[in-house]
Amino acid sequence: MTFADHFETFHGLPVLTLPGPRQERLPDADGVAWRLDCGWETPFAELWRSFTDRVPSTDVRALVIGPWWDDEYSDLRPALELILADAERFPALRALFLADVTGEECEISWLQLTDVTPVLEAFPLLEEFGVRGGDSQGLGEEPLSLRPVRHDTLRVLRFESGGLPGQVVRAVGACELPALERLELWLGVSQYGGDTTIADLAPLLVGGRFPALRHLGLQDSELQDEIAAAVASAPVVAQLESLSLSMGTLTDTGAEALLQGQPLTHLKRLDLHHHFLSEAVADRVRTALGSAGTEVDLSEHQTPHRWRDEEWRYVAVSE
Repeated sequence: MTFADHFETFHGLPVLTLPGPRQERLPDADGVAWRLDCGWETPFAELWRSFTDRVPSTDVRALVIGPWWDDEYSDLRPALELILADAERFPALRALFLADVTGEECEISWLQLTDVTPVLEAFPLLEEFGVRGGDSQGLGEEPLSLRPVRHDTLRVLRFESGGLPGQVVRAVGACELPALERLELWLGVSQYGGDTTIADLAPLLVGGRFPALRHLGLQDSELQDEIAAAVASAPVVAQLESLSLSMGTLTDTGAEALLQGQPLTHLKRLDLHHHFLSEAVADRVRTALGSAGTEVDLSEHQTPHRWRDEEWRYVAVSE
């Protein structure tokens, strides 16, 4: 998978990249998700001042941060600090996405992030929060990180990464998020900092940990078979309406664990796209769940690469 295009919609709103200052008329502040993109030309501090001067911040509902660097790649922290310093000016903000950046602009493993906990602390009414990037392979001053917090209104939490630090996963599992309905974690590979273990996922799989949770995505992992086996007996599955174990190295072993585990026929959707299942096992999954009305996505069948006498399976997003 590549990130070829920027978001077209976010939080149910069309995304509009803030135009240049000569644009005479802007849409209503609450009618779009505002995207800020330095475009290799404008320092973020200058772009942020232009945004807050031209757009009524009290009405802004959704904000998308694109490339925040104007010359060489730099870490997110200074740009995020500017946003957080003005948090009180955005009482209507309900959604924030950090790093709507395409692969052409910067590889996902190069995105230099920071501790994102202050976002949840500064915006107590936030309903949707998404982050793209990982540990930056030591390029930034600090890797992506999160501390356990309580947040009463967050409904959607999404981390897109080719190597999500296990520390972030453990922190998510320790958070108190009573309103959380959708959780999506792209776990990635160890080569790019994805050191999450099955034990790290255990708090997420306990039933009732997030009482409002209806969608769980544990995706893009080189441990996808082991994750499937853990999910097969996880109490949280009973409360879900949809489940995604896509984008990883899922093989017949993981699919068999799902087939032999607890019933999944209550799910409206099971997403297993980008997988390494044999056609015979894929058919069994389709039959077992499809006959009960569950939508099953088994698209993007992959063939392992061979190197000498070994097979190599790959996730959809890593570098």
